[in-house]
Amino acid sequence: MDLNTISPYIRVAMDSIIQPPWYLKERVIFDFELLYVKEGKALITIENDVYYANPGDIFLLKPKKAHSIKVLDNTSFHQPHIHFDLFYQPDSPEVKVSFKPLKQLSENELDKFRDDITGETELNLPDKLQVSNIRYFEELLFEIIKEYELKKPFYDIDIKGLFTRLWIYIIRENHWRNNPAVYSNREILKMIRDYLTLHMCEDISMDDLVSEFKISKYHMIRLFRNAYATTPIHLHRMMRVAKVKEMVQFTDFSMTKIAELFGYGSINALSRAFRKIEGVPPTFYRSGNV
Repeated sequence: MDLNTISPYIRVAMDSIIQPPWYLKERVIFDFELLYVKEGKALITIENDVYYANPGDIFLLKPKKAHSIKVLDNTSFHQPHIHFDLFYQPDSPEVKVSFKPLKQLSENELDKFRDDITGETELNLPDKLQVSNIRYFEELLFEIIKEYELKKPFYDIDIKGLFTRLWIYIIRENHWRNNPAVYSNREILKMIRDYLTLHMCEDISMDDLVSEFKISKYHMIRLFRNAYATTPIHLHRMMRVAKVKEMVQFTDFSMTKIAELFGYGSINALSRAFRKIEGVPPTFYRSGNV
């Protein structure tokens, strides 16, 4: 399935605190569940894998995969969680959260399982997830739960946007973790991106970046391709063109002035660079065509 067509449906969003002893018997669910361990400990079994869940752990429970949860120790288990469909379907509002094992489901219920795309090569999401900024993850999760509980006007639209941000953060973090070289160099990558932004009004070369950051040209390009699917120089060009387009649309500056502001030697140089990215000259955005 094309991730560009994602249209999430949030079935349940709950900030749940469970007191021990508590045990969720083995079940399968029709949809997905994102479970966050805020406090407490539990034994979570997913198919044949057993996890000792501790505060800060995140689990993605997937359609048709048997799982059970047993709270450990004598402390409360704080488990904010959401049930969701990644792609809205006509029956999404009618499908309920299952608490049955697979063998107890009826023929009609067996037809309710959502397609699980999370194991595809592009995503390859494990059952237990990791993120580098747990505070950011937690803030988004609780904002989704808050919107779901309050149900203010148009909450369903807002909640789709919030979930999409959360989902993108999860799959981006997973993508980087699946590329160890990118993950271990994420700080230098951020520094290079910040440098490109700071020097948006200048013509930057790979030699400039090599001199500034003291890493090999080819290593830098490989890292950028794996992290951002582009090269540092192409990213810089796209940044410059985006700002030029903004100036063309929302100021009365002449093309000569804009070329000067962004470090292009002439209007022709600006136009050539702009066409390579946008496919049209910069004057297109001042001509009333958009």
